[in-house]
Amino acid sequence: MNTQTKVVLPAWIFEQAQGDKDEIKRLVLEYMKRYDGYRVIKVSKRLAICETHTI
Repeated sequence: MNTQTKVVLPAWIFEQAQGDKDEIKRLVLEYMKRYDGYRVIKVSKRLAICETHTI
């Protein structure tokens, strides 16, 4: 079963990317590697909307 969850993204991602959408995407995907089993669906404001697999 898949569940949607939201992860608050740190401000440094947006500061470092300086509005560049491709850079935001790269930084978010790199940051989310620490969340095992989470797959980013989209970024909304400062949240990563993710899908997780639960048993």
